Amino acid sequence: MNIHSSLPIPTEMIVDRLRRSAVLLPSPDASDAFGQAFDRFGDARIVLLGEATHGTHEFYAARAAITRRLVERHGFNIIAVEGDWPDIARIDDYVRHNAQRPRRGDPFVRFPAWMWRNQEVLALADWLRRHNRDLPAERQASMRGLDVYSLSESIHAVIAYLERHDPQAAQAARQRYGCLTPWQDEPQAYGRAIATGRLAACEDAVVAQLGELLGRRMQLLAEDGEHYFDAERNARIVRAAEQYYRAIFRGSAESWNLRDRHMFETLQALLAHQPDGRAIVWAHNSHIGDAAATAMGWRGEFNIGQLCRAAYGDQAVLIGFGTDRGTVAAASDWGAAMEMLRVRPAREDSWEHCFRRTGLARSLTDWRGKIDPDLREALSQTLLERAIGVVYRPQTELSSHYFQAVLAEQFDAFVWFEETRAVTPLAGDRPEGAPETWPFGL
Repeated sequence: MNIHSSLPIPTEMIVDRLRRSAVLLPSPDASDAFGQAFDRFGDARIVLLGEATHGTHEFYAARAAITRRLVERHGFNIIAVEGDWPDIARIDDYVRHNAQRPRRGDPFVRFPAWMWRNQEVLALADWLRRHNRDLPAERQASMRGLDVYSLSESIHAVIAYLERHDPQAAQAARQRYGCLTPWQDEPQAYGRAIATGRLAACEDAVVAQLGELLGRRMQLLAEDGEHYFDAERNARIVRAAEQYYRAIFRGSAESWNLRDRHMFETLQALLAHQPDGRAIVWAHNSHIGDAAATAMGWRGEFNIGQLCRAAYGDQAVLIGFGTDRGTVAAASDWGAAMEMLRVRPAREDSWEHCFRRTGLARSLTDWRGKIDPDLREALSQTLLERAIGVVYRPQTELSSHYFQAVLAEQFDAFVWFEETRAVTPLAGDRPEGAPETWPFGL
């Protein structure tokens, strides 16, 4: 991939048009006023909220403020996040005042634990619980996980569900999933064994188990609709995870596309399942922004944002987030301990540097439709954009964290924070007096 921008320096025209078009924002921590600027998106079916890192306080706080506004004032009832279904189900049980679902292990212990186990997510969960308290079940807002990594937990959830409804079917599920059971705690080893020819794929078995659940769908829905929906999603996760861990040894584009297709299909299922479903999606910019407008798409990858645009058109709003500098919660390598790392100021040939040059501390820029054709034209160029995930390597930042993007086509709007700080991870204990459905206690 060619990571060098076609424009060596951001032009004054881009900076000037960004400055003139910006909506100034207060701190997302200061008051409810932050969310008011996002009323303009209240008529959408899906609002996708990005982040330029997985460990920045302002991104989490801003998305929480926007979410509160869209839920309270505009009737959104699904918060779907880039997290594992069984782990986020623990939060969902808490916010909807439900009994805790059977689990195989503790939630939010898989790397990177700080991505969801932090003060910012806890504050949103507490607000959602209060919001839902006096509402009937069908009007409560739910919080759901979209991701594909929960192979072990999802196997356990399917079997636990069947144990309650049909012990013989549970035994059959154990036998089908037995092919994967030895690998469930190290699924990458399963993919390696398939790739090297040491093991036959378990695909037929997991597809058969999903088919058996789907074949009894009407009966099981009538008996226990919400719990059947949960079991079916977990069976689909097992199928998707089996495909994903085989694909990672065949190429990054194939595994990425499998993962994002699964997340999109889960989002569609949630919209169909929830009466009058309207969703807010939390995920990294790399999932939210239309991949077709970035180097990702140019090398064959697609993502949730691109699929949402294709399926929902203007009813899907893609909002990116960015920062110039500050601190971030991240690791120096995959699986390493979390650190508070210093984020370098953005490169001069990047979109972030254009926003920095506006001199604005916090802003919203919206270029949907024909709001400002001149602005859209200015943003229809190729510059670098920074993406920090759970790993940050500032010493190799250009090759590790920058990619080319056409901002006008990637997003519909952009939220800018000139300086940011790291999220605050939670300590391990459940606070005294918290209910048993408390989602974060380890």
